[in-house]
Amino acid sequence: MSKKIVVTGLGTSNPLGGDVASTWQALLAGESGVSTIDAPWVEQYDLPVRFAGQAKVRPTEVLTTVEAKRLDPSAQFAIVAAREAWQDAGAPEIDPTRLGVDFATGIGGVWTLFNSYDALREKGPRRVLPLTVPMLMANASAAAISLEFQAQAFARTVLSACASSVESIVNAYDHLQQGFADVIIAGGTESTIHPLPLAAFASMHALSKDNDNPAGASRPLDVSRNGFVMGEGAAVLVLETEEHALARGARIYAEITGGAVTSDSYHITAPDPEGLGAARAVKATLKQANQAPETVAHINLHATSTPVGDPAEYKALHSVLGDALASIPVAATKGNTGHLLGGTGALETLFTIKALQDRVVPPIINLHEQDPEIPFLAPTGEPYALPAEGELFAISNSFGFGGHNAVVGVRTV
Repeated sequence: MSKKIVVTGLGTSNPLGGDVASTWQALLAGESGVSTIDAPWVEQYDLPVRFAGQAKVRPTEVLTTVEAKRLDPSAQFAIVAAREAWQDAGAPEIDPTRLGVDFATGIGGVWTLFNSYDALREKGPRRVLPLTVPMLMANASAAAISLEFQAQAFARTVLSACASSVESIVNAYDHLQQGFADVIIAGGTESTIHPLPLAAFASMHALSKDNDNPAGASRPLDVSRNGFVMGEGAAVLVLETEEHALARGARIYAEITGGAVTSDSYHITAPDPEGLGAARAVKATLKQANQAPETVAHINLHATSTPVGDPAEYKALHSVLGDALASIPVAATKGNTGHLLGGTGALETLFTIKALQDRVVPPIINLHEQDPEIPFLAPTGEPYALPAEGELFAISNSFGFGGHNAVVGVRTV
């Protein structure tokens, strides 16, 4: 494998903004997209968690009524982000058989599934919509993107919990290297701010229950962290071979240097406390990029703000990077966006690309007293300046229930 793989388009819709520009501006400003949920079902079910990272711009505000009715909210977000990324890439003219889709979600069409069950239970089978299955299936977003852009090379879906969309980006890198396509639309989406997922995650004590302080509830690396905050939205990257990008005169954001996927095989929800699986993924990512520990300029952490997850990530990184880790500025952006589950890795890879492009690391919010067992170089208050000149290399981590670990490498061009 020797092709250079580059990013030529970016798109997103998430709790901070309805596009890349507004999202990045809000992130650098240290804004929070987490707020109280204003929906009758919160009181109806007496939910123990009443806040989330709700999308800044609802996809129904962007899509036509007909489009929205045919898509679960998760796929709605995917289409909105994909359209922005495709236009950002210059809407490349390409043989449809050379355009592929590598996409991801952690759960899929939750809203469609439960709304349809409610219709069945309350009104009978004749009131279940005929598009229910195409809307709720986990591959619906990949299929919708493929139809939108006539991507005929393939349309694949990854489901690896919260590691899903980084895995989709790693897959896209591999598929471009293998010559399966010249351009790939990659990323991930999620829309699970629904009473059942909220109740279920709360029941397993995974969510913060700081209902009186929604914007400050997600506290990555802080001694008082007490769980993650649900988020929603999507992020999309357009990837292509450098040869193809240069031939069409495309603007290039960054190089994707590859990545790695491993498994803990430790516990269905808890990470390996020593971070052994995650460490193998980090080590493999550096090896593939031919980067030494001291050349890593920035790390976007998974950092969910859970008591066990954050320390395990530190141990994983320290075991690979050693003393070099102390001087690498990190980002922990779930304090701003909440946790987009299957969409989070793509969003954080987008943040990593923007950080290298602008040579600045977004500040970590809600970090008031850093846990001494997690002694990252963690900028707060103001963005942290990266070196103004020279090549920069960064990694972005995503880990998921089931022991899934996915890491991707990004380099300036």
